[in-house]
Amino acid sequence: MSNIEIAISALKAARKIVFFTGAGISAESGIPTFREKLTGIWEMYDPQRLETAKAFKKNPALVWGWYLWRRNLVARALPNAAHEMISRLGGGARTITVITQNIDNLHERAGSENVIHLHGSLDRPACFACKRPADLTTEQTKVSEVGELIEPPRCLKCNGRLRPGVVWFGEDLPSGAWKSAVSKVQACDVLVSVGTSGIVRPAADIPEIAQAAGAMVIHVNIVDVGLGELNELMLVGSAVDVLSVILHRID
Repeated sequence: MSNIEIAISALKAARKIVFFTGAGISAESGIPTFREKLTGIWEMYDPQRLETAKAFKKNPALVWGWYLWRRNLVARALPNAAHEMISRLGGGARTITVITQNIDNLHERAGSENVIHLHGSLDRPACFACKRPADLTTEQTKVSEVGELIEPPRCLKCNGRLRPGVVWFGEDLPSGAWKSAVSKVQACDVLVSVGTSGIVRPAADIPEIAQAAGAMVIHVNIVDVGLGELNELMLVGSAVDVLSVILHRID
């Protein structure tokens, strides 16, 4: 029996399934990963040097402009077939939870309801000083197509600068999101890891936590990221291609 056949059988029998998604799934909607070359005014910058509290303190207009450019890029993107297929797999006795490292809202826009964002969300800015969540007006989200430096709005409570509601390099994951994710992973029958690099920790520990709890782990990636463990399957291919086969067979 092939890996795809084993994966389909496991998913058909499963009652609690967790999809663990990374940049690879959103790349198929046109959202660049951190490894891709940037465009516009951001071409000269390393994303990992912009995504830090230190960078925000040094040049808040630069980081906020970068954030708005990415936010608008996501707003123009559409969920792809892989996002939609994940949302369609739920129902009946089968429960689907999505744990994502992505900071976009494509899973929600595709119809998934149980979504845990480990690295925060572009839609949820907060005050850098007092941590209070904030909403932006339409005017405050405007940015040019290529990007521009924009001074962050101020918090209505303490007048501190607003920052992106995402987890920057060097910051801890939101404790509530991490605890919820671990709880769902430890209770699942099958974990499907889609488009993740397996590099960024502690999120990269999710498949190992699932295996330790006795779940089958299915990797879907354009390259082989499997570790050769027992109860682990590697399905090489794009998220759209692989998940389309799985959904068709399960339906």
